Amino acid sequence: MSDTYQIDEAEAPQTEVLPLDAWHRARGGRMVEFAGYWMPVQYEGILAEHLWTRDSAGLFDVSHMGQLFVSGEHVEAALEAVLPIDLETLKPFAPRYSMLLNEDGGILDDLMVTRWNSGFYLVVNGATKWDDIGHLREHLPDEVTLSHLDDNALLALQGPKAAAALERLVTGEFPLSALTFMKGGQFKLAGVDAWISRSGYTGEDGFEIAIPAENAAEIADQLCAQPEVKPIGLGARDSLRLEAGLPLYGHDLSEKISPVEADLLFAVNPRRRREGGFIGAARVLAELANGTPRKRIGLALEGRQAAREGAEIFAGDQVVGVVTSGGFSPSLNHPIAMGYVAQAHAAIGTELSIDVRGKRLPARAVSMPFVPHRYHR
Repeated sequence: MSDTYQIDEAEAPQTEVLPLDAWHRARGGRMVEFAGYWMPVQYEGILAEHLWTRDSAGLFDVSHMGQLFVSGEHVEAALEAVLPIDLETLKPFAPRYSMLLNEDGGILDDLMVTRWNSGFYLVVNGATKWDDIGHLREHLPDEVTLSHLDDNALLALQGPKAAAALERLVTGEFPLSALTFMKGGQFKLAGVDAWISRSGYTGEDGFEIAIPAENAAEIADQLCAQPEVKPIGLGARDSLRLEAGLPLYGHDLSEKISPVEADLLFAVNPRRRREGGFIGAARVLAELANGTPRKRIGLALEGRQAAREGAEIFAGDQVVGVVTSGGFSPSLNHPIAMGYVAQAHAAIGTELSIDVRGKRLPARAVSMPFVPHRYHR
């Protein structure tokens, strides 16, 4: 579990309450401060919740995420000026991963963007959403409107049995089964209007579900009434995404790290790599041409002791990098981590070591994901 969640409730009196706060507490959720909100870190235990999600279906409350809608005249060109995405190739109702960059090519946030009928729907990280809104309003022209959909809640239903559970509650113009990975649509969920995309942050098949905040508890009850579904906390969300090799903003990604260093070039579409024309393009194109001094890699550790964020990575007696996320993998039964190392030591199979409390733990550079993705394609 990430140290991010080790915050006592008494230490964070200014945190905000999300629509499902009482719902989580009534079900025994242990609440902690995260990204300025009270959220459940666990219910029955991180290990049990992790394995349940891998085997069945877990319900995650991600209502802290920012949901935005961008519309208006020439909105496509305006968004392309701030995102390194090729919106010409973005089909309707098909979410795609992208990011906001600063002028120096560092990552301000990673996000999902979807073309809707009259504009673009963005989902941004909760910890950065107010800065994201400010950045977008600063750089989008006056004729483009940015709306914060703060009356929405957002749920994620993840796991191999998520589709079976959700399908019982959903009606729409086409069946839920017609959605494949990174496709979405408008549905009725237990009679409530819902935007549902087949996507998520665990490496499993699953769905992200945007609904009116006023209906969040009712929908969560309906979902958890299905025998395959249990509520899951932030702790298991963190260990699941780490096994899936997915970066967490503020840890594996930051405004000092570029998409090239982060090994996220799939988010910079080929036309944008050739033409640039987006904020931060100068650094990204230069690194594409000349390479970068460091790279994000996966690390497998021997033994049972986990390496945490900030631990130094060694090649022999030389410090060559730093861990940005780490923990024990319940699925693999050994510790894993990701971090940044000098390019000379980034090749798969490179033998390294990690300093944990003054002890060097043997580690090896490995490919990610650590656990194979099981998306429904």
